[in-house]
Amino acid sequence: MPAGGRKAQITARLDDLKARLASIETELDSHHNADWEELAVEREGDEVLESMGVSGQQEIRMIEAALQRLDSGDYGFCMKCGAEISQERLDVVPFTPFCKTCAR
Repeated sequence: MPAGGRKAQITARLDDLKARLASIETELDSHHNADWEELAVEREGDEVLESMGVSGQQEIRMIEAALQRLDSGDYGFCMKCGAEISQERLDVVPFTPFCKTCAR
């Protein structure tokens, strides 16, 4: 995939993640139930939402780093060994900083 197409793909994922995180934050802020049973269920749900939010934030950081590598011309090369990352791997994980060997 050409760099421009890859950048569009990564940027679209970044936009999707940011929207999802905003939705999670809105959901977390909306819980103000006084019923103890419902509050317990909401808290369990909040833990799941918070975990999803943390995971999303980590992916955002990885995507932003990939966009910087695209801008600097370092995208597609392993940050550890310098080898070219296969297009197949980039198709699956477009923001990966590592080749298949170094990712293990």
